[in-house]
Amino acid sequence: MEIPDVKQKYINPINTVTIGATKEEGGTRSHTITVGGETALPYLYFEGEIPYPPVIAMEVWDFAPKDWPEALAENFSDVWDDPGKWAKKCVDEFGADLICLRLQGCDPDGENKSADDAVKAIKRVLESVGVPLIIWGCGNKDKDNEIFPACSQAAAGERCLLGTITEDNYKTLVALCKADKHKLIAESPVDINIAKQVNILATDIGLAPEDIVIYPSTGALGYGMEYVYSIMERGRIAGLGGDKMWAMPLLADIGKEVWKVKEAVAPEEEVPGWGDHIQRGPLWETITGLVYLQAGTDIFIMRHPKAVRELKRYIENLTKKK
Repeated sequence: MEIPDVKQKYINPINTVTIGATKEEGGTRSHTITVGGETALPYLYFEGEIPYPPVIAMEVWDFAPKDWPEALAENFSDVWDDPGKWAKKCVDEFGADLICLRLQGCDPDGENKSADDAVKAIKRVLESVGVPLIIWGCGNKDKDNEIFPACSQAAAGERCLLGTITEDNYKTLVALCKADKHKLIAESPVDINIAKQVNILATDIGLAPEDIVIYPSTGALGYGMEYVYSIMERGRIAGLGGDKMWAMPLLADIGKEVWKVKEAVAPEEEVPGWGDHIQRGPLWETITGLVYLQAGTDIFIMRHPKAVRELKRYIENLTKKK
């Protein structure tokens, strides 16, 4: 009996997105990073190509965090008063492929830093490291719309990845990215149709689909991760099958989600059966990252150096030439 060929061939490759610009391209980065381009589901090399390996951005804030647990603080507390030094440590010591500068200090409910403060942090990071940069707002849409014009201009030509746009807040950031030659993170609340709608809205006012990275929200291990996985998987199949509004690389914001759940941060004396929290937290972040790696994530944003190291090891093993 002849065994049928069950290989799946898809009709549409995932878009490639290049982040960062070198001096020859009008920026100051030492190199660029390209993600996307897949023609098959994750790591099914017998069905298609996975031309670019996933990359890891490490998170840097524009002010020193006040509530990061000991397992994180011991790695960064010596530099986190200076976002430039923090970024440099992430790149030089921990091997970050990119830096994600989170402008958390601009949150009106927190430090309420100004646009000028945000610009200083951006320039400090750009001066300190040569890797491409992700600039993530504070999450308050009114404040983000207020600070991002200055932030985008401060990094004009650097081809940063800016975020995020949502279904009801996208016009300002789209206009800035078109003017200053940046890329965009499109955020949606774990809903495959809303994720597609955000991309439609952005492209309808002139943003190229090739300038978009999809962020369908992220859940930590034990906190809805399976549902997010299914959204990523369905979206990737749709994109490969010809849906142009799902044919974008995927981003997972791992660190932010993992380091707020009790399983990652609760001290051992509170829950002795869970083991040493200094080891448990990085392990929780690693496992969360591994799951999203299998879902097809192209860009990870992470916090703990141990988790970064382990995920990089898995990426290297998965993406070796077959």
